[in-house]
Amino acid sequence: VVEAYKQGLRPAVGYELNPWLLGLSKYRAWKAGYHGKVSFLKKDLWKVNLSDCYNVIVFLAPSVKPPLAAKLLAELPDEARVVAGRFPFPSWTPTSTLGQGLEQAWAYDMKEVRRAARREARSDSS
Repeated sequence: VVEAYKQGLRPAVGYELNPWLLGLSKYRAWKAGYHGKVSFLKKDLWKVNLSDCYNVIVFLAPSVKPPLAAKLLAELPDEARVVAGRFPFPSWTPTSTLGQGLEQAWAYDMKEVRRAARREARSDSS
């Protein structure tokens, strides 16, 4: 969230249910001088409406990616970009990648993800 803010993404908001991780995130933001500039909220990502989000950064286990992909496809606008850290979305083709190994990140533009999904659906129905 802090890095997103540093890159000019506003607002920079993180959602976390684990109180320990939530506190750690807030502390790290405060220590880095970003208190009041970034937000960390104790909310369930599955219950948050993401339809007004244009930049989404996720750092979640591979098992969560398929249901999250469905949520993001349903809620995000075409202009949105999703960045996944450490684990890619298995059914999506990234627009770009950066880093390698444990530091790798994949970026996905929702317009392209939807276009590929439509092409795949057409070819499956043929």
